[in-house]
Amino acid sequence: MSDQSPFDVDVETMTRFVMEQGRKAKGTGEFTQLLNSLLTAIKAISCAVRKAGLAHMYGIAGTVNVTGDEVKKLDLLSNDLVINMLRSSYSTCILVSEENKEAIIVDPEKRGKYLVCFDPLDGSSNIDCLAPIGTIFGIHRKDSLENPTERDALEPGRNMVAAGYALYGSATLVALSTGQGVNFFMLDPAIGEFILVEQNVKIKKKGVIYSLNEGYAKYFDPALTEYIQRKKFPEDGSAPYSARYVGSMVADVHRTLKYGGIFMYPASKKTPKGKLRLLYECNPMAFIMEQAGGIATTGTQPVLDVKPESIHQRVPLIMGSPDDVEEFLSFVKKHQTSA
Repeated sequence: MSDQSPFDVDVETMTRFVMEQGRKAKGTGEFTQLLNSLLTAIKAISCAVRKAGLAHMYGIAGTVNVTGDEVKKLDLLSNDLVINMLRSSYSTCILVSEENKEAIIVDPEKRGKYLVCFDPLDGSSNIDCLAPIGTIFGIHRKDSLENPTERDALEPGRNMVAAGYALYGSATLVALSTGQGVNFFMLDPAIGEFILVEQNVKIKKKGVIYSLNEGYAKYFDPALTEYIQRKKFPEDGSAPYSARYVGSMVADVHRTLKYGGIFMYPASKKTPKGKLRLLYECNPMAFIMEQAGGIATTGTQPVLDVKPESIHQRVPLIMGSPDDVEEFLSFVKKHQTSA
């Protein structure tokens, strides 16, 4: 009989992982402080999501947010959790949330050097039907910021020092990148810690899945229409691509990252500037995708190179396996040339 314990007595938690990275980089520990506060909010949101039906948290709150989306009760709860935890972490100076019209400037006595852009509960239209939802965040460093203003948040995603998302699905998972690859951490509810489950995640060079809302096909431009037609009816004798679309960005992008393929929320006649928000949806996801070896583009330039003009700016988004995104861009180029 083995005397080996069934427990892992040398658990690699996310806090430990980030502390080790920070020590190697001779950091101050402030980023670890920020991340711990954010993880506490994510654990609380995960708990709220799983209790929502029992606690009468389903349904709408009776308002719409600044970008016109119907606000759910869990949206408000999640937003308050993230804001309060980040404010009290003593590591942030500016917070940009999907749910707040203006950037939140942290009180001087609680200020730190980080700026955080976040969507507290992405995919909230899926809350009541129990489909996966998530939290998205992007982190910038502001070393010499004395009097922070909303304009200081208008930085390209390329300047982020870290980004990630939490997925509340069959389990709660956090994907995190600090610019040195992508790592997955799974919440172990028994000990209340996120445990490293997959290190240096890489997307496949090419996939067999495309993901977009084809209900809007009548609004698609010719390049996208032809590309989708080619995925359904390939001319080279290969099998057609499978269509998968949850309608929760975190769930759709996470599946794309795991299995390969392409995720699209492009510009169209209905949404000429796209629908997804640059600062707290597209940039963090583009950062993760590039760190995993994928491509994230607006169709005309890399998402991370877009210079923001407003904190709730929308942009088109196409991301995924490099071969798939490059193929899509070849159709864009073809139609631009023939126009």
